[in-house]
Amino acid sequence: MDEVGSKGATLSEVPHECVKTFTMLENNPEVMNDLAHSIGVTKELSFYDVYSLYDPDMLAMVPRPVFALLTTIPMTEAWKQERDTEDADLEWYQGAGPAEPAIWFRQTIIHGCGLIGLLHCVSNGVPSELIVPGSELADFLKKAVPLGMDERARLLNETDSMYQASEAVAHKGDTEALKPGEDSIHHFVALVKGLDGNLWELEGSRKGPLNRGSLAENEDALSERALELGIRRLVDIQRKAGGDLPFSCIALAPSV
Repeated sequence: MDEVGSKGATLSEVPHECVKTFTMLENNPEVMNDLAHSIGVTKELSFYDVYSLYDPDMLAMVPRPVFALLTTIPMTEAWKQERDTEDADLEWYQGAGPAEPAIWFRQTIIHGCGLIGLLHCVSNGVPSELIVPGSELADFLKKAVPLGMDERARLLNETDSMYQASEAVAHKGDTEALKPGEDSIHHFVALVKGLDGNLWELEGSRKGPLNRGSLAENEDALSERALELGIRRLVDIQRKAGGDLPFSCIALAPSV
C-alpha cells in the first residue's frame, strides 16, 4: 500500500530499512476479529461487514455506535492526484505522546498495511480505552505512543509478536495471498472517531494523520456526516473522474 516507496513501504526524507515482509491481510471480519482479539482488543468489540454506504436498510445491519471503519481502496489515478495535491502542502508528522489527538503509524514494513490499519482502528477513540490490560497490544502501545514517527515505525518492525500474530491469520481469508515480490494496488484506510470528536483518516503511506472534520456527540464513524467526510468523499472523487470505486469496508462496533 505505498505511494512514495515500493511494495507497501513508505519513505520519509530519511531512508528507513524494511526488516520484514508480511503476508497481505484480507479486509474481512473473520480475519480482523481473530487478529484483534489475539493481541488484546476486548471481545466486547468486533468488526462487521458494511455492505453499502448508501442503503439505509443495509447500514442498519451494523451494530452501533461504530467507532471506526477499515476500508481497502484501489489507487486510482483520480485518487492519486488528489492525494499528491494534498500531501504537497503537508509536512511530515512530528507528533508523539499521549496528548496527540490520533495515534498514527507510518508504514515501512512491506505488505504490513492490514496490521497497521487494524492498529489505527483499535489504538484511537473509544477502543483505545478498552484494550485488555497486560496484553500484547497494551504493552506495545505503552512503548509506541511516546515515540516519534520513525522510532514508532522501527518499533513495529522489530516487534516479532505483532508479526507473528498477523501471519497467524493471514491465510484465513478467501483471497489468494500475494506471492513474494508481488505488489497490491489496494490501500488500507482507517476512518476513526477520535476522543476529540473529530473524524481521523489514518493511512500509513501518508505524511501523517488527517483530520477530516468534527462529529457531533451523537454522530459515530458510520453516521451520514462521517460517511460524507470520509469514504463517500473518495467515492465521489472517482465518480467525478468518470468511474466507480470498488472497495471493501468493515466497521468496528460493540459485539452482539
